[in-house]
Amino acid sequence: MSVRLTQFSSGAGCGCKISSATLGRILQNNMSSPQRNLLVGNSEKDDCAAYLLPDNQVLLSTTDFFMPVVDHPEDFGRIAAANAISDIYAMGGQPILALSILGWPVGKLSPELANRVLNGAREIATACGISIAGGHSIDSQEPIFGLSVNGLVSAQNLKRNSTANAGDVLVLTKPLGLGIYTTAMKKGVLSHEHEKLAVAVMTTLNSIGQALAKSPHVSAMTDVTGFGLIGHTLEMLAPRKLTFELNYSQVPQLPDLASYIEQKTVPGGTERNAESFENRVVGLTNELMRKILFDPQTSGGLLIAVAPEGLDDVRDLFEDKSQFHVIGNITHHLSEGGCVNIV
Repeated sequence: MSVRLTQFSSGAGCGCKISSATLGRILQNNMSSPQRNLLVGNSEKDDCAAYLLPDNQVLLSTTDFFMPVVDHPEDFGRIAAANAISDIYAMGGQPILALSILGWPVGKLSPELANRVLNGAREIATACGISIAGGHSIDSQEPIFGLSVNGLVSAQNLKRNSTANAGDVLVLTKPLGLGIYTTAMKKGVLSHEHEKLAVAVMTTLNSIGQALAKSPHVSAMTDVTGFGLIGHTLEMLAPRKLTFELNYSQVPQLPDLASYIEQKTVPGGTERNAESFENRVVGLTNELMRKILFDPQTSGGLLIAVAPEGLDDVRDLFEDKSQFHVIGNITHHLSEGGCVNIV
């Protein structure tokens, strides 16, 4: 019988993330030290660190890794790589170099399986036009894999997650529900059709971010991962104390989520997200909505703030128009720390 990687991990994908509230306690008094060319550090809660280089170029740097989210080793590598590289795309950058991060229980799983994980990651890196040029590995109790990725973007095209404007609309590029699907996979109840769909969504690259960065109509951008749609939306709203009117009926979702939720396939990260963010959300009318909006995504879509007059121009940048979902609009501040109002 083939090895199921998810059976060797206590969590799955970006659902392993420490909650936003707990992370805030960990990072208390440990924010980035002042540095003249450091444009973005960890005090900004953005997708990458950003460092200004000569000639108006910006170096982007990010790290992302997690325990297996799927059973197939090549797919695990592909998903982990796509997820890590997405941070570069989310800030408008072009990836240039990656290093691997591998923790492997060598007494439980063969080195050949780890090699297959790396092969999957290399496939995604090649599709992005970069190499995995090295990395670091340890013997760990659970399998862990991810990448440290560097990228470049011109300073005028650098996109932040904190610069959305009142009046902007928000566009989401991938459906929600990946945390529910991957938990169902770990429990052995996800259909084969939906497993293929989940892998296809998670390995779809967010490379459209490079083109979006050049648009004057895009004011802010991030990717939706472990903090769920609500958490990452609030990160966009909080710096300017804005409110987002979320049209729930327009939020793209994977099929049959209600059925899987009934089978108790909700990841632990969902409740951690709710504990961190629910007090800043108005209009959560039922548990199904709550579990979908707080669902932690692995290699989720881009969340893009677009000026309404430029919406058609931005849509035209998408070769696949099915990835373009307008999910609501940003209004003036109604809350001290940002708020989501579900309509």
